Amino acid sequence: MDRESIKNIFKLLSLVGLMINLFFLIPIFTGIYYNENISNFTIYTISTTILFLTILFTLKTHSIKMKIKDAILSVNLVWIMISSLGAIPLMLMTHITFIDGFFESASGFTTTGATIYSDITNLPKTVLMLRSTMHWIGGMGIIVLGVGLLSFINPSGSLTLFKSESTGISADRITPKLKDTAIKLWIIYLSLTFINMLLLKIEGMSFFDAINHAFATISTGGFSTKSESMGYWIDNPYILWTTTFFMFISGINFIAHIKFLKGDYSGYKSEEVKWYIVLVIILSLIVSLVHYLNSNDPLFFALTNGFFTIVSVITTTGFATLDYSQWGPLAISIIFIAMLIGGNAGSTAGGIKIIRFIVMFKNLIYQLKKILSPNAIFSIKIDNTKLSNNIINNVSAFIFLYILTTVSVTLYLFANHYDMLTSISAAIACVGNIGPGFGHVGPVDNFGFFTQTQKFILSIAMIIGRLEFYTVLILLTKNFWKKF
Repeated sequence: MDRESIKNIFKLLSLVGLMINLFFLIPIFTGIYYNENISNFTIYTISTTILFLTILFTLKTHSIKMKIKDAILSVNLVWIMISSLGAIPLMLMTHITFIDGFFESASGFTTTGATIYSDITNLPKTVLMLRSTMHWIGGMGIIVLGVGLLSFINPSGSLTLFKSESTGISADRITPKLKDTAIKLWIIYLSLTFINMLLLKIEGMSFFDAINHAFATISTGGFSTKSESMGYWIDNPYILWTTTFFMFISGINFIAHIKFLKGDYSGYKSEEVKWYIVLVIILSLIVSLVHYLNSNDPLFFALTNGFFTIVSVITTTGFATLDYSQWGPLAISIIFIAMLIGGNAGSTAGGIKIIRFIVMFKNLIYQLKKILSPNAIFSIKIDNTKLSNNIINNVSAFIFLYILTTVSVTLYLFANHYDMLTSISAAIACVGNIGPGFGHVGPVDNFGFFTQTQKFILSIAMIIGRLEFYTVLILLTKNFWKKF
């Protein structure tokens, strides 16, 4: 690694670190407002800010010109750094270990929503706001990172899955400059957050709960201010349906929202969005019907919680209203399917993403046609755009990596004497950035019982899943380190 690469990485890390500390002012001011002891948190934030400013001052004349390897390594180091930055305040204020803090912080920034805390309601409000802020930063950071750097280094990244205006994935079709796209994304992100917060406040939440849940909803994160999650408001259908709607909106490609602001509805007419709507409706109705038939709850109550649960899971938000693990095998199977599917490419949602399933399904049909008519000429199209073999191969490789990573984490947990349901759902929940799973990591449980080593591995699984595998796993190849 040459000196220029080192300077590039250090300057980028310092810039990101400074931005994170700027956002940390939100929980610090929250602590001041509620008269909580935030002295250690404040000293820590000031100290790290001075460190980052010192590095930036030292490298003030250096212009960042990243090569592909610099970018890949930087992205990985950024996620390790921000997870560590968020871990230390949690250590200072809740007296947990660094690994516990790293797990919670990684879960926050990757918008996973898995937690090690059991009594969330009684956590200091500074901590609750810190967790939600990490969600909010992570959600926005993921979108902007996807439009820019990830699309540059990851050929199967969510936002460069294929070049097609109708799906809203090609950033250069939206605005001529990446900076303009990022600004528009921020405007939409802020607007959705504000509207969501305002409606929740009107519908009965306190201002503190409303802003925390708006942060966690738009980022599709899932951290709540209550131990019962959204179940705390189980008797308020307005809050539940509002949250369902905003989770659903946040699971759609944000580039489609940009087009909408211009009066262009084409982003919402893409095959991916159409399938997203169809899947949400069908899966929600099935789960609602199963819940209704197996309980004494009214039909509207079953529909409210059925739709809430499916939207929460398919967008990988992870909020819960009821313990859906008690709804029976059919409901559990449907929810498992939703966990694997994920939201739209270019959204804050995790999972495999619907567009990849569409590509693989069409590729399957294509292969069957070729078997029946080997001399015929066929092509695979998404929204009338022909896909190249390179894109199809990238999608296949991505799904293989998803399966390989999930199976590896599952077998690791199973080998450590956890039951298979807990092992596989914990693996899917972390790799897919979902949050809760089944078994001992169900919607009313937490991840606090895992050992320190297991928590660290699950934390890395969250980061690998959020960076969509290639970006992390490429570090394990020999070619990456040659001539660095």
